[in-house]
Amino acid sequence: MEKKSEINGHAMPSSALTRFLSRNLLVILTVSGVLVGVGLGMLVRGMNLSKAQMSHFAFPGEMLLRMLKMIILPLVVCSLVSGAASLDTRSLGKLGGIAVAYFLVTTLIASGIGVALAFIIKPGVGAGALNTNSLGLESVSSNKETTDSFLDLARNLFPSNLVAAAFRSVSATQHTSVPIGTEADGMNILGLVLFAMMFGVALRILGEEGEELIRFFNAFNEATMVLVSWIMWYIPFGIMFLVGSKIVEMEDVVLLVTSLGKYIFASILGHIIHGGIVLPLIYFAFTRKNPFSFLSGLITPFTTAFATCSSSATLPSMIKCVEENNGVDKRISRFILPIGATVNMDGAAIFQCIAAVFIAQLNNTELNAGQIFTILVTATASSVGAAGIPAGGIITIAIILEAIGLPTNDLSLMLAVDWIVDRTTTVVNVEGDALGAGILHHINQLEMKKHQQEVAEELEEVKVESVANVQAEEETSPLVMRQTKILEGMPEAIESVL
Repeated sequence: MEKKSEINGHAMPSSALTRFLSRNLLVILTVSGVLVGVGLGMLVRGMNLSKAQMSHFAFPGEMLLRMLKMIILPLVVCSLVSGAASLDTRSLGKLGGIAVAYFLVTTLIASGIGVALAFIIKPGVGAGALNTNSLGLESVSSNKETTDSFLDLARNLFPSNLVAAAFRSVSATQHTSVPIGTEADGMNILGLVLFAMMFGVALRILGEEGEELIRFFNAFNEATMVLVSWIMWYIPFGIMFLVGSKIVEMEDVVLLVTSLGKYIFASILGHIIHGGIVLPLIYFAFTRKNPFSFLSGLITPFTTAFATCSSSATLPSMIKCVEENNGVDKRISRFILPIGATVNMDGAAIFQCIAAVFIAQLNNTELNAGQIFTILVTATASSVGAAGIPAGGIITIAIILEAIGLPTNDLSLMLAVDWIVDRTTTVVNVEGDALGAGILHHINQLEMKKHQQEVAEELEEVKVESVANVQAEEETSPLVMRQTKILEGMPEAIESVL
């Protein structure tokens, strides 16, 4: 007899249990890694480790981040070149237009949720005594103008050196009161995304001449995904120490939470509303499918996002899970997800808007309708250029504050609790990317079915016309007419003989 195991009160055959465990082993290990990491961090926290010992404890987690960052460049470039080259120009333009509209609308909705929650919860009201000194934090300031920040966005779209773009981006600095674009450390992912996309389109237009290079990038992309599958088995172990080291590094958590608790609550509530209600509703409206069954296949990338706080670092596991667990077309996922990881920052838009209103309330500044509109537009636009790295959204808050004329020296308050808020921020960011890929896949499937139906109808029409033409030819054929005349004259000939 087949052995049975009890799961959720129901008997499950041991073979079915084995299949379930083998299919979900990575997810189970990843979630377990987070839970064990929390417990390990709490345990090690009481040991009063030195900085060197803390560094050694965090080493396995550091290795995970380095592996994920190592794979980003080849993955983004090859997947975008391959994806853009595999789509015809018409489909690329249509899908690209839908993607841009989806990213802008969802980010604008996220910004609206952030502003609304900030005015409802009022995290900065009554916290006038709260400042960087009361929490023992260093002041953070920014002397960059809002215009310069948007000019940096344009500069980064067109890097002067593609090789340098792999490890440097452009940032305006003040030189004798005149802003000058200078290079700063950090991958210019925006410039690489635009170049790879345009290069893929160019290869498609070349036709046969570009086929060899397209095959090269396709093979490179598949090899990169094999590397990703290997790295994913290290994720549970790396995440355990990544989460554990963050808990060990925490200073006075109670003071921060009691001082900035309303701000943390407003940010996380905004992420729950947008990620748990708004985005799933948008997905359902387009596909008429259960969004939570789609999201259930993405537990591993969500866990990675929560642990690493990096959309870019989550990209490798997200592409793999979206394709293998949810059946999204490779051409869609490898085209849209790298773009989404760069320009779609719904979670960041929520906490940036809450942070801007929080700082205004902290400084007893009443925001008028024009300033609120400026916050919405600036948060939506600046999230496009936000770096997909830990604490990347803090930089863009400075742009919003400059735009509405508020001081930026309170930014360190945001930075103090960013390690908490940034986790749910990144999960919502990557969720928006994944659901966007699912929507585009559904639209593409409908277009393909429609095209196949049109082709079938055209073939049916051609078939009917060809049959009609054959019948017409038979009726007017001289041979047929001659045979008909012979047959018609046969009775008379027989009578004459008789």
